Amino acid sequence: MKYCLTLFLALLVSACFQAEAPAENTSKQSAIEIKPSNAGFQENNLSNEALVKAYQSKRSQIWVEGSGVVKKLLADDNKGSRHQKFLVRINTEQTLLFAHNIDLAPRLDDLQVGDSIEFKGEYVYNPKGGVMHWTHKDPQGKEQGGWLKHNGKKYE
Repeated sequence: MKYCLTLFLALLVSACFQAEAPAENTSKQSAIEIKPSNAGFQENNLSNEALVKAYQSKRSQIWVEGSGVVKKLLADDNKGSRHQKFLVRINTEQTLLFAHNIDLAPRLDDLQVGDSIEFKGEYVYNPKGGVMHWTHKDPQGKEQGGWLKHNGKKYE
């Protein structure tokens, strides 16, 4: 439990410092980014209503399912438990930072900007849109688990 709390706090702090300001010189940008679009937000019939409400009411530690479009691929976080990080736009106003634990679940190696993704995990509020984590099974089987679905394959 202490480990989970430490991981949670580290992810929250990391998410707060994820800047989404436009780059002045895109040739030096290491991540790939696309402009917002409405494509794919509801194409898999998963409602993002619970996520929107959690963000608007600044609630955290809420288990949700949803879908969106990959906006940006970020460098992996290799400190402690390794996490694959990426941004997903769930509507025209809200983007989520995903911290997918690749020590507990398979990495999405073929994930690309513009891809649709479905997910279940725990939402944590931050002013930039929020963080999704626990997108994997609980290795101890005590907590409900999450997952990611990409190109018809489920990662948990």
